[in-house]
Amino acid sequence: MATSSLPAPATTADTERPARESDPNFVTALARGLELLRCFRTGEAMLGNQDFVRRTGFPKATVSRLAGTLVQLGYLRYDDSLGKYALDAGVLALGFSYLSASDVVSLARPHMLAFAQAYGVSVSLGKRERMEVIYLESIRNDAGVMLGLGVGSRLSLMSSSMGRAYLAALPAARRERVLAEFALAYPEQWKQQEAPMRAALAEAERLGYSASFRDWHPAIHACAVAFRPVGEKDLHMISCSASYGTVAEQVFHETLAPALQALALRLSDPGAR
Repeated sequence: MATSSLPAPATTADTERPARESDPNFVTALARGLELLRCFRTGEAMLGNQDFVRRTGFPKATVSRLAGTLVQLGYLRYDDSLGKYALDAGVLALGFSYLSASDVVSLARPHMLAFAQAYGVSVSLGKRERMEVIYLESIRNDAGVMLGLGVGSRLSLMSSSMGRAYLAALPAARRERVLAEFALAYPEQWKQQEAPMRAALAEAERLGYSASFRDWHPAIHACAVAFRPVGEKDLHMISCSASYGTVAEQVFHETLAPALQALALRLSDPGAR
């Protein structure tokens, strides 16, 4: 798997914490334990207490207690020689339980496979997870793309075609709230990416799909469409990608994007069209 497209924000929990912790049904200790698990990025095997403190903003004593509890429950394991933690099998069990129970993944997989074989591209299904997009399924069918992206990989909400498709599909007011959260969590990336991102969103709204031609990765061309699956309230995104040397931008616009829109329509809730 490839590394996450974003560094960990300095205040991961702070942007959402105040409103939630005033809710009588919100269990703060549980939420903080889950925040520790969220600290791991794709490709990161081990994290220490200082990594957790920096990424969550929690006191070191709190981090130590939470990590110790997660070790006892089987969600983290501790390496004495390194003094660091790794995710344990309990997390994997939860993830695969989710995927095996997902009607969206089961419904989309055969369509994605047929699309990948028909057009010689890679096809991925994802949804938003905080300020990123997480892959729920991925069919690799482009020999030129060797990034190792697969289930669980995470992409930037700002620069990836999936992220832009999601943002373009949101009502304007909600989109601005999401972008404000991103700006707070990732101020440096926001400064660098706001202008090209807004131009890309305007284009995505006009076309009905988003494109990322070597924006997210210098070797990758991609396009994506957001849709609401049957029986789901959350937007999902489906994308196709290829190495820039094998499929030209024009092919994405003229052939692949319309085919991807048709696929998204087949997977959509009729009431959401």
